[in-house]
Order: sequence, then structure tokens, then C-alpha cells
Amino acid sequence: MRIETLRQRLRALGANPRHEHRVLRLWSQALPQTSGKRPIEAFLPTTLRVALPGIERELAGLTTLHSQHPGEDGSQRLVVALHDGQLVESVLLPPGRIPALCVSTQVGCAVGCVFCMTGTTGLIRQLGSAEIVAQVALARQHRPVKRVVFMGMGEPAHNLDNVLEAIDLLGTAGNIGHKNLVFSTVGDPRVFEALMARDAGQVRPALALSLHTTRTDLREQLLPRAPRLTPQALVDAAERYARASGYPIQYQWTLLEGINDTEEEVEGLVRLLHGKYAILNLIPYNEGEGMPYQRPSWAHAADMARRLHQRGILTKLRQSAGQDVDGGCGQLRARAVQEKGEQVRRVIPLQASAI
Repeated sequence: MRIETLRQRLRALGANPRHEHRVLRLWSQALPQTSGKRPIEAFLPTTLRVALPGIERELAGLTTLHSQHPGEDGSQRLVVALHDGQLVESVLLPPGRIPALCVSTQVGCAVGCVFCMTGTTGLIRQLGSAEIVAQVALARQHRPVKRVVFMGMGEPAHNLDNVLEAIDLLGTAGNIGHKNLVFSTVGDPRVFEALMARDAGQVRPALALSLHTTRTDLREQLLPRAPRLTPQALVDAAERYARASGYPIQYQWTLLEGINDTEEEVEGLVRLLHGKYAILNLIPYNEGEGMPYQRPSWAHAADMARRLHQRGILTKLRQSAGQDVDGGCGQLRARAVQEKGEQVRRVIPLQASAI
């Protein structure tokens, strides 16, 4: 479901803009539709009020909790079932100054990053904008959410209209500050064009760019189906948006032992990012079963961050959430899908033997 489809449905039931905003605000903030200072009977038209319980049930059914996996770091990884039975992951990030949630935008992903479990499935389907917001509503039943990062399963650039529609709702009725909505991408020209074209009436999110290497040849190996832009071209496009939006670009760098944690990459990062309005996030790889990459030692990662910081690159070393529950992107979904398949295989022989 798209949010615009929901808006049209509310209007057909007699909703004016204030009625529409109230319904979307209460839903996205995980509050009952009977909440609010004004009684529902005195505010909403009868036709909408009669239909509202059914709409509320339908919205609640967009996402349901399949399983939850608390990490020792305070994170909470949620395997979320969509209305058609597909599974995605959302992550309540470790407690911090601003309570944050990472949401998925696709089932699977077409980019095929070689170190990402999600990329092994390919793209299965897009999430509608309402399904994206519904992940926030579901998570808010467990914890407050004041920051939403679009860094879960999927490449947001490949579902651009739905992601931007979700961002617009979360940045208005959803009560999330615009700089606390973070659009993550491997670097698609359409993203830079769409974000730069946003007018004053639309939400301008912060931007996170998955860089991972300063070498064009290595980037093509690590992100085989990402747009063929050089790291320099990506940084140049991102810097234009940083200056236009007033938000620093968050460059994401998954540290892979012996691959992109080298002195060559340190020198490349200094050349690329010196003087840029940027934050570099170094994230040690969250190892997954069957994946051929290793996480460097924390001491090595900390030394790399220190050296970059000393040379003028604002660098943060971040711990990947949920490492103790094998919670890297796509790992929990893969396990849940496998378990569902095993359950089906166990049931079918029993049914056959009873015939």
C-alpha cells in the first residue's frame, strides 16, 4: 500500500486535510485512533468514523512481529512479517541520545554487495510507502523512535518514490526531525537529482553514502551492481547536497579485514574527504555464516580511525549492532526463511503419510 492511496481513501470517506493528518499522525506514532484532545465523535465525519476501525486493522496488518532478538548492546533486531508473508528486518539501535530505528525498503536487494547477506537473495519485491512507515509504527510499540535511518534491507534508490513518500510523512505527521531522517544509498544519480530538487514544502533528509573503498576497481568488485560512478564522482555529488541541505554527509565504510582497512585506503580517504562537510563512519564487518570476509580487530579499527581523525577527517568508529545474535543485515531474515522452509518440509510428509 502507498500512503497516497491511503490519503485518497480517507478523502473518499469525507476527510478534509485536518482529518487526514490526524489519522496519519496517530497511526505513524503508534497511538490509537481514539487518542487526541478532541473526541473522535466531535471531529471526524460519520462516514470516516464508521470505516476507521477497519482501516486501523488493515494498517496494523501491514507489519507484524515475526520474532525479536535483543542484543547485549541494547539493540533489538526485529524480524517483521509483511501482509503477504514476506519477511524484512528492522533494528532498534542501541540506546543513545536520540532513540533510532533502522528500516528496510525492499525485500531483498539488487545491488549484490558481496559482503551483505541480503544481497545473496536478489530483489524479491518493493515495499510500499505505507509498509515502510508501518515498520516505524510497529517499533514504536516497543520503544520511542526519534530517528529513522533507511539502511535496512534494500537499496532505497531503487524504490525512490515510496521511500520519499514515507520520508515526507515521517517528517511531518510522524514527528521525526528532518535531519533525523537518513536516506542511505550506494550512490545512484537519481537520488542526488531527486533530493536536490526537493522544494521548501518537502522534507529534505540527511544523506548517508555507502562508500566502502576509495578504489574504483575494488568498489566494482564489492558492489557489483551499483552505478558505475567513481568514488570521486560520488563524493562530489554528495558534497553538493551537503552544502545545499546543511547536513553533513555520513559516509559508511564496512571494514573488511585485509581488504579496505589498509594504509592505501587511509591515504585515499584523506585525499577524498579532506575539507568536505562529512562524517566517516567506520563499521567493523558483522560476520555471517558462509560469508568469506572477516572483521578486523577492534584495536586495528580504532587505530585506523585515530589516524584519519589526526589528519582532519571526522571519523567515528561504530560497533555494528547485534553482533552477538548474528544480526548483520539479512542474517536473521535468512535464518527465519530457512526455518519456515524446514517447518513446511516437516509438515508435508506427515500429511502425505496420512492419506
